[in-house]
Amino acid sequence: MENLERISFTVALAAYFLSTLMYLAFAATGNRRTAKIGRFCVAAGFVLHFICIVSRGIAAGRLPLTNQYEFASAFAWGIALCFLIFTGIYQFDILGSFIAPVIFLVIGYASMQSKEIHALMPALQSGWLGFHVCMAIISYGAFGVAFGVSGAYLYRDHSEKCGRAQNGRIPELDVLDNIIYRAVALGFLFLTLCMITGAIWANRAWGSYWSWDPKETWSLITWIIYAIYLHLRLNKGMNGRKSAFFALIGFISVLFTYIGVNTLLSGLHSYK
Repeated sequence: MENLERISFTVALAAYFLSTLMYLAFAATGNRRTAKIGRFCVAAGFVLHFICIVSRGIAAGRLPLTNQYEFASAFAWGIALCFLIFTGIYQFDILGSFIAPVIFLVIGYASMQSKEIHALMPALQSGWLGFHVCMAIISYGAFGVAFGVSGAYLYRDHSEKCGRAQNGRIPELDVLDNIIYRAVALGFLFLTLCMITGAIWANRAWGSYWSWDPKETWSLITWIIYAIYLHLRLNKGMNGRKSAFFALIGFISVLFTYIGVNTLLSGLHSYK
């Protein structure tokens, strides 16, 4: 199983890298064939990545979601999942030019972490592990899509102000704005569920629902950022550039919650 994990991970990494090249080529040339190849590579990488995660779980005898390598790998897989869902719904290829590099960078980060399999520490030996971390993966994946669409929005907005034609590659600004909102709403729902299941799990493991651990604190900060976004969107009619910038800031907070906190701060969630 370890050999299968290693091979499928390496090929998935290569597929995501190729998809990045193809989508960037599409952004530069507008050649739809490169976009189709890019989408196929993401789909192939997604399947191989799933095989990698499953084989890792079988080899470890547990859910493979408990250290830097495993969660970063699952994080990239979650972004790929949400990307495939949103491109399937909205059918615009340029999204891959903004999302595929993010997927590749996250799985690239995973590839630099230790892949050694360790036994679960006592606090992680809980049935709530799968619920909590799976909610985080879907949430972060949706926020990653919102981040990519925000990049597309700001690019088109800047191009229109400069008088550059789009040639139909990037959807209209109102369409992009609506996709950002839907992706953030999806991510916010699952982040809320992630925090609720995490609180229940924490009470079972440490006897307290909330301990102001750095990971908990930054998860709350991220939740507040997106909550403010949704409040302003639904009650104040915020859209356009402000909406896109909010989504960018929110995803930066997501990245710090995972990578920054694990790297720079220590706490109950500092699993290597």
